Amino acid sequence: VVNLLGISITVLFTLLLVFIIVPAIFGVSFGIRKVYMKTLLKIFQWATLRIERGAKEKNHPLYKPYANGIIAKEPTSLEEEIKEIRRSGSGKALDTPEFELSDIFYFCRKGIETIMDDEVTKRFSAEELESWNLLSRTNYNFHYISLRLTVLWGLGVLIRYCFLLPLRIALAFTGISLLVTGTTVVGYLPNGRCKEFLSKHVHLMCYRICVRALTAIITYHDRENRPRNGGICVANHTSPIDVIILASDGYYAMVGQIHGGLMGVIQRAMVKACPHVWFERSEVKDRHLVAKRLTEHVQDKSKLPILIFPEGTCINNTSVMMFKKGSFEIGATVYPVAIKYDPQFGDAFWNSSKYGMVTYLLRMMTSWAIVCSVWYLPPMTRKPEEDAVQFANRVKSAIARQGGLVDLLWDGGLKREKVKDTFKEEQQKLYSKMIVGN
Repeated sequence: VVNLLGISITVLFTLLLVFIIVPAIFGVSFGIRKVYMKTLLKIFQWATLRIERGAKEKNHPLYKPYANGIIAKEPTSLEEEIKEIRRSGSGKALDTPEFELSDIFYFCRKGIETIMDDEVTKRFSAEELESWNLLSRTNYNFHYISLRLTVLWGLGVLIRYCFLLPLRIALAFTGISLLVTGTTVVGYLPNGRCKEFLSKHVHLMCYRICVRALTAIITYHDRENRPRNGGICVANHTSPIDVIILASDGYYAMVGQIHGGLMGVIQRAMVKACPHVWFERSEVKDRHLVAKRLTEHVQDKSKLPILIFPEGTCINNTSVMMFKKGSFEIGATVYPVAIKYDPQFGDAFWNSSKYGMVTYLLRMMTSWAIVCSVWYLPPMTRKPEEDAVQFANRVKSAIARQGGLVDLLWDGGLKREKVKDTFKEEQQKLYSKMIVGN
């Protein structure tokens, strides 16, 4: 038994080394993951058809989610909608500014629409799939249909938990260990081209191993637009693995708060080999200090581009929410990046208010795969007539348009906070101007 166990471990480690770790070091792929993805797609299609056929036979209604989760409405202004209500009610147009009782119906209707179609809350829940990917947590139509389908689902559970999960944990442990060890060793070298070269390749190698630990299949577009030194890379934010997705194809300086535990060990090792920007907990709240540190970093054209997620929280990859203006006030060249995940194989969204980091990582590592596309957009700079908010909105719109995401003006902070009074006052001002003029 001991000999068999030793042989099994040796064979497993050899396979990991030959087919995963070595290709990750050189940034090549044997195409095994793409074959795996195509095979899964065929199985998912068969399972979905079987569910639909079984539902028809048993007269079970099928749940059909919205394509993008938003009820389509033509964009109109407050003044236009109130004019329409007045015309239909009294036949009068808004010739003279005055209050009419019918105006109340506009606000009643708007409030009910907002309750029925809440654009914010639905951005913080997982996408519901029309097809079934053999993960019981991804489709409301999952119930007993046939013995074959149940056996297939059970076989999928065994593969994901008994084969893929141990393999992925081993790869993640390997990648993190090499990252800590490699960056610590490189950190002792004198500053120069040799240290920069080794640091870059150690980071890339370890991130690529971690990407393979998630069976991530990533398609990068327009690589000629990849961020360059002295700039800021901004991207929409869906998951903590966004960092790994981008860093496995480029070399970035990270920005974040100093942590304790394992994360703290990794941060201290990384900063020895590369000029990352870490802040103490008390410093993060000081906007001027943060802006100063970031400005000093981007002004040095020899330093790596900074990677920032301006939304400040994870969104479920159906939309892009308000970008915080801080990173757009610095005056550096901004390199927008759009990230779009395919939820068919596994949902990458992290609902931090519902799941802790350990539970989230377990869900990720027991999914079939993480499939996503990354688009590098042309660099953008702030125009003379633009303020930081307008520049941030322009970059956000470009990312949303490229990634096929809904462009929302709401602050992602509403995930945990109430609507600010200033926003309510803004709506009151709009109506006041219509009634009494400027």
